[in-house]
Amino acid sequence: MLTSKPGLLSGFHATQIRDLLEQRGVLVFPQIRFTDEEHVAFTKTLGRYAPDRPDEDVTAISLDMERNSSADYVKSSFFWHFDGYMNDVPILASIMCAKVLSPSGGKTEFANTYAAYEELPEQRKQQLETLSAVHALARAQLSVEPEPSYQTFKQWLSVPRNTLPVVWKHRSGRRSLVIGNTAVNILGMDPLEGIELLVWLRDWATQERFRYSHTWSVGDAVMWDNTGTLHRATSYASDSGRLMHRTKLAGEEPFN
Repeated sequence: MLTSKPGLLSGFHATQIRDLLEQRGVLVFPQIRFTDEEHVAFTKTLGRYAPDRPDEDVTAISLDMERNSSADYVKSSFFWHFDGYMNDVPILASIMCAKVLSPSGGKTEFANTYAAYEELPEQRKQQLETLSAVHALARAQLSVEPEPSYQTFKQWLSVPRNTLPVVWKHRSGRRSLVIGNTAVNILGMDPLEGIELLVWLRDWATQERFRYSHTWSVGDAVMWDNTGTLHRATSYASDSGRLMHRTKLAGEEPFN
């Protein structure tokens, strides 16, 4: 069974899990209660493990600076995004385990950008066919801090930006939307018209029919396809103690 910890750790179900992930976008393993060592071991059964830093096995996701040195950037995760825009080969998937819950808020929501593209009107698909957008950390951080100091803004700009197609043409033949809160603008379009299009696409892709909202229990593990979903956390207090541990699978396909 896919809810059996020994079965998951053995790798016996790895091919089935990978197939289900591509079909569904999000997989939930309720109250599986992985230890950090098991979390990493499970990740390695599914592909190439990609730690955020060589000296850490799992990444702590928290607004507590003592638990997460990058806590200042976590608040941008309250807005729809995908991970790894700055890499030509973005991560394939993430697996997140709930350790401590917030008393309120703190759900994680997912939107399927494969399904959202497939349901677009044909005229809109044609419009998007050759468009590209610039993605940058600065755009995501402006969602949280709209009036940064110049020094802070320059710090954000030190993180590489990337120009990506609005529609990702996958090797499988499927297509997904490449949008989210890192998208600055559409190349070649009037600035406001480009932003209008990005807002329309985000609004379209995050409709209820394309969305899943996960209410966490301690011990849950949730895995999502980073190449075909957007995700966000619903707002929670910085002193709530909420703590998630995350691992990632290395990417296998470049943007195209």
